[in-house]
Amino acid sequence: MQQFPCPYCGLRNETEFHFAAESGKTRPDTNTPIDDKHWSDYLYQNYNPKGTSKEVWMHLACREVFLMTRDTVNMDVLEVQALRGEHHD
Repeated sequence: MQQFPCPYCGLRNETEFHFAAESGKTRPDTNTPIDDKHWSDYLYQNYNPKGTSKEVWMHLACREVFLMTRDTVNMDVLEVQALRGEHHD
């Protein structure tokens, strides 16, 4: 089983984490009309690069969201970055 480092809790089993989104993917403005194609593209079209990828993940145990940079070929975690300044229990 692979382990991921949570920037708040340390190294944990991958089953404790949930992939949230690609980093940099911008949600369409839902305050204005959006057609089905653009909404569908936002939901289902993913970049999924071969090699280095930046992704948003959530650690389900502490419910914190963070940025993970990983290699999609060998699954190595290259870096994790907290998205909040500090963690509150």
